[in-house]
Amino acid sequence: MKIKLHKNDLPENIKLNNSVAIDTEAMGLNYLRDRLCLVQLTDNNGTCHLIKIESKLYKPINLIKILKNKKIIKIFHYARFDVAILKHNYSVNIENIYCTKIASKLARTYTDKHGYKDLCKELLNKEISKTEQTTNWGQKKLTLEQQKYAATDVFYLHKIKEKLDKILIKENRMNLAKNCFNFIKTRTELDLRGWSDQDIFKH
Repeated sequence: MKIKLHKNDLPENIKLNNSVAIDTEAMGLNYLRDRLCLVQLTDNNGTCHLIKIESKLYKPINLIKILKNKKIIKIFHYARFDVAILKHNYSVNIENIYCTKIASKLARTYTDKHGYKDLCKELLNKEISKTEQTTNWGQKKLTLEQQKYAATDVFYLHKIKEKLDKILIKENRMNLAKNCFNFIKTRTELDLRGWSDQDIFKH
C-alpha cells in the first residue's frame, strides 16, 4: 500500500478509475459541529490518497469533481456519515453510492457484526487495528500511524464490495441494496435538516 498525502485537495492531473473508495475523519461524529479534517480515497490500484483539510475556506475543486461525477462509483463504509459531512462542508450532492455497511446488513443476516474491522476479518481474513480511530485528526501534522490507519480504512473497500455483491446476488437482494444506496442521498438530507433521530416511516 502506497500513501500520498495532499494539502486541501487532490492534484489537478490525478487520474482515478471509475470506482473510488472514500472515507473521512473529523474532530467528532457530529458533522454539524465537528470539523472535517481528512478525506481518504483509493481506486484499488494500490495507492491511497489522503487529503488533509487545513482550511474550511478552501474549496477542493478536484475532489468535488470526483464526488459529483455520476459515472464514478463511490464506495463508503457507513455512507450516511461521510456523505452528510461532505455535503455539509462542500454543498455537493453525491450520487452513485455504495455502502458496505448497508450491503453487509442485507447480505450477512446471520450476524450483527457489520463494522469495517469485522468485514475485513471474515470476508478477507485481514486483521486491522482501530486504535488510531479516536486520535486528534485536527492536529497540524498527522503521525505515520494516523496516516496508515486512514489509508487502511479505504484500502480494502473494493474487495469487500466484491464479496458482498456475490452474497447479495445469491440471496436475490441486490436490487434491494441498490434502492437503499439510492436513498442515502435523501437520508442524509433528512439528517442535515433535523430529522436524524426521527423515523418518519413510523405510524
